[in-house]
Amino acid sequence: MDKAQGVSGTNANIGRDGSYMAKLMSPDAIHQEVLNAKTQRRVGLLLAGAILLSWLVLHVWLVFHFQLSLATLPPALALVALQTWLYVGMFIIAHDCMHGSLVPFRPRANRLIGQVCLLLYAGFSFDKLNRAHHRHHQHAGTSADPDFHDAPPHHFWPWFFKFFFEYFTFHQIILIAAVSAADIILLGASPLNIVVFWAVPGLLSALQLFTFGTYLPHRPHEQPFHDRHNARTNSYPQWLSLLTCFHFGYHHEHHLFPSAPWWRLPAIRSRRLPGGS
Repeated sequence: MDKAQGVSGTNANIGRDGSYMAKLMSPDAIHQEVLNAKTQRRVGLLLAGAILLSWLVLHVWLVFHFQLSLATLPPALALVALQTWLYVGMFIIAHDCMHGSLVPFRPRANRLIGQVCLLLYAGFSFDKLNRAHHRHHQHAGTSADPDFHDAPPHHFWPWFFKFFFEYFTFHQIILIAAVSAADIILLGASPLNIVVFWAVPGLLSALQLFTFGTYLPHRPHEQPFHDRHNARTNSYPQWLSLLTCFHFGYHHEHHLFPSAPWWRLPAIRSRRLPGGS
């Protein structure tokens, strides 16, 4: 197994037949819930390919061909929102790769796809984020958690900036500036288009990921957390859960079943609700 993925949570709960919840759920639940590894791989790669291809096509068209003007402002705003959502999806794909759930039993494939996603996202290192993310799972909601702001009263913006600069460093600034310069000088991209359709969606997606995937699930509250994961799940319907953060708001379920891919979290949540079968 690749050393970057040889940690708890990466295929750690997967049985030899691909039933990654075999150690965590009852036989009846397993019978209803588990897809075999081949099916999970097929579904996961199909969804990942659709998200990545959509982001790439839209990125090229918006940065190099879209004509920004007052007349095109309304569709431009809608397209910024769509591209922001696809950015979130691209990061969630990389996140699944960190847990080995995109391509079960294929750590090298997960690492490769995850690195491509994070490189396109903001020039991040997969190995660095992978290590940090598993520290988050091991120490969720504590001072040892790199995603947690342990300074009460846990206000939104101080926590966001701590979270943002934990990962966005000078290396990313230099890389993004170099690519932007090449797009402008060599390929004739509009600087305004780069800001509106590349920088803005990227920053908005970071805010979206933080809000629905970190702040709301892990913020301390008067009501104590259920267990050591220090995570809560939102009560959004599935369509809103998908729009906000690709079901990452079903966060307690994710911490309980870290090897489950994003598209399986609604089913897991449904079965954990009162009356779920």
